[in-house]
Amino acid sequence: MENLDSLIHGFGIALTGYHITLMVVGVLLGLVVGVLPGLGAPNGVSLLLPLTFGMQPVSAIILLSSMYWGALFGGSVTSILFNIPGEPSSVATTFDGYPMARDGRASTALATAFGSAAIGALVGVVLITCVASWVAQAALAFGPAEYFAVYFLAFASFVGMGGGAPMKTVVSLAIGFAIAAIGIDTVSGAVRLNFGVDELVKGVSFVVAVMGLFGIGELLLAVEEDVRARSVASRVHWGEVFRALARLPRHWVALVRSVAVGCWMGITPGGPTAASFMSYGLAKRFSPRRAYFGQGEPEGIIAPEAADHAAGTSALLPMLSLGIPGSATAAVMLGGLMIWGLNPGPMLFIEQTDFVWGLIASMYLGNIVAVVLVILTVPIFAALMRVPFFIIAPLIFIVCVVGAYSVSNSQMDVVLMMGFGLLGYLFKKLDYPIAPLVLAIVIGDKAEDAFRQSMLLSNGSLRIFVANPLVTTLVLIGFTLLMLPLVQRLAGWRTRRAAIID
Repeated sequence: MENLDSLIHGFGIALTGYHITLMVVGVLLGLVVGVLPGLGAPNGVSLLLPLTFGMQPVSAIILLSSMYWGALFGGSVTSILFNIPGEPSSVATTFDGYPMARDGRASTALATAFGSAAIGALVGVVLITCVASWVAQAALAFGPAEYFAVYFLAFASFVGMGGGAPMKTVVSLAIGFAIAAIGIDTVSGAVRLNFGVDELVKGVSFVVAVMGLFGIGELLLAVEEDVRARSVASRVHWGEVFRALARLPRHWVALVRSVAVGCWMGITPGGPTAASFMSYGLAKRFSPRRAYFGQGEPEGIIAPEAADHAAGTSALLPMLSLGIPGSATAAVMLGGLMIWGLNPGPMLFIEQTDFVWGLIASMYLGNIVAVVLVILTVPIFAALMRVPFFIIAPLIFIVCVVGAYSVSNSQMDVVLMMGFGLLGYLFKKLDYPIAPLVLAIVIGDKAEDAFRQSMLLSNGSLRIFVANPLVTTLVLIGFTLLMLPLVQRLAGWRTRRAAIID
């Protein structure tokens, strides 16, 4: 009841003409940032942060958080229309979003993505409203061992529930781990795997990798195939958008499961990217239509989008209650709080009541504004699919090159992007899964750091991973998922043997 009264007070702060205008501006800027590969929400918020120094903290955080919501939504646009993830967490959306759009259902794909994302974000805000104090206590239990257990669970879910050949998944993960290890070792400070190339000391940018794997890789496949078949004449109708939204409740099981995964990964160190991948894997594993995943299956869009936005919203909870950011964007916002003279943590809820509850109320309003704006722009974005592929392909190539170069103004990044494009082409031709590779590139170094820190704390003893019920449970679930393909193969072998005997 006390939280409800505080939330009502927060709405009184957020519901002003000035703050609503800031929400609209922030969401529109976020859409642009999310649509453009190479920027992303963390970079966009970083660029906008200096403009907030002269603003009141409540107004500043409303502007930044609204930009965050817009970037999360915008990252889905290029993923669905051009197979180029605008955000790291939008990669999983490409698996079914792009095939659906390519089949002439761009409006359906976009509306499905935006609707499920809105549900995920709403649940994330409700979580922050209701269980801030409980999450603060639970998150305090996370140390390096718990961090590694969460990452291990994410990796194991791909092996056990990916649906493809387990050994190919393991190979894909291994390549991703090797790529993630390039650069400076954050534990020892040594430079590794740069092969004498100075530009690789900083490591391989995730943005460069995904633009090559998905953008350039898809273009190479398109050149090999009939280019004329890739020109989609998609007629856009508002009825198509509303029908897609009306069908969302049919997939309530996938929605509930994905939102739960997203909220969990948001308040723990997993983050939105791992949440979207894990949710997609679970949806594919348990769906009766798993054979249609990768061909434009709606649950293949619903699962990653709901999890992504639930995790992205929930990531602000540990930032506010503990001062521990749950995502890269939350880390930038954390820096903003400190610049404004605020100290994130449990005392923030006591000393800065107007700020905290004004922000939480604005999260409800900002997401509503974001949903309205993105739904209104669905026909505009979907109309891009009507442009013939031989016209849009050079534009995609230019966007990829410019985006890769703009990451750090390095020609080496452009060369790496081309290399990843060839790798993505080979993976698709040889039927190797790209998703585990991408996940390993994103959080492989974090998992390694967590493991090595755990070993340092335990003097090299693996017992640290069974030291308490939380980490033990996570590790056991991970090993269970790893063994699942073997158990299924043995069960199938016994079934076939029994059939032969009979």
